[in-house]
Amino acid sequence: MNPNEITSKLKPLVDYFLELAVFEWGLSENTLITYRRNLNSYILFISEKNIDDLTKINSHFILEYLLTLQKRGISARSLAQHLSTLRGFYKFLYDEQIIDKNPIDGLDTPRLSKKLPHFLTEGEIEQIFKVAETSPRNKERDLAILELFYSCGLRVSELTHITIHDLSLNEGMLRVRGKGDKVRIVPIGNVAIEKIQNWLRIRETGKVKSSAVFLSKTGKSMSRVTLWRIIKHYAMLAGLSDRVTPHTLRHTFATHLLNRGADLRVVQELLGHSNISTTQIYTHVSVERITQAHKNAHPRA
Repeated sequence: MNPNEITSKLKPLVDYFLELAVFEWGLSENTLITYRRNLNSYILFISEKNIDDLTKINSHFILEYLLTLQKRGISARSLAQHLSTLRGFYKFLYDEQIIDKNPIDGLDTPRLSKKLPHFLTEGEIEQIFKVAETSPRNKERDLAILELFYSCGLRVSELTHITIHDLSLNEGMLRVRGKGDKVRIVPIGNVAIEKIQNWLRIRETGKVKSSAVFLSKTGKSMSRVTLWRIIKHYAMLAGLSDRVTPHTLRHTFATHLLNRGADLRVVQELLGHSNISTTQIYTHVSVERITQAHKNAHPRA
């Protein structure tokens, strides 16, 4: 395969990767433009180096590319952004079995201050449920989806894989298969249990071609893209930002628990984080809110 064939092969893969990134991560238009620009820059570098086989790309090649960018005078933040783009792209290539080994594994991202996760207030999340209650179609299914996201803090990929056998509604528990096929047991709130029961009664009367809890109108398991669209739909009906995604509800779940006094280790377990440092970002949100409340309320703040 010559270098031109490599670039021709990569460009449609970039398009598919960015399409998935929009639906799964809720990328804004500006971020999408940045990702595409970063990947186009990388593909040009591959072409300039006459790479004719993807298997020839290793961590040393990635470092060479990053050093080239650094010599051009880009900031540490932009460099980290390029690496983050490549990390996501190569994970996609590996997950899709286009490559056998991820060349970016082990490369460290330049240390930067972490961006605080976007979450909804308790009033905003209630507004989403309120508009969903008035939905003329799929109300029971969509309410169950919304409640599970918010009640259990699930990733969108986790919710798509929940089957009837994972539910233990009498015990109020749910079995979740997370990243790396790690299984965790999480409690389901009473309101969520009620909504799930309502949906299951309707589910039995329609087409059922899968053991998945949430089915499309064809009776098959719902896709991640469809779930993303459902969340976006109700968020916009509620007058909220069009950047609300399933992951926003996961952030909201964690933030609300900590705001109401939940232990950090418990939240870590519920989210399925292998490292507590990942969970600690939510403590910054809670501390920030407490500090602001103190400034607003205390006469000597």
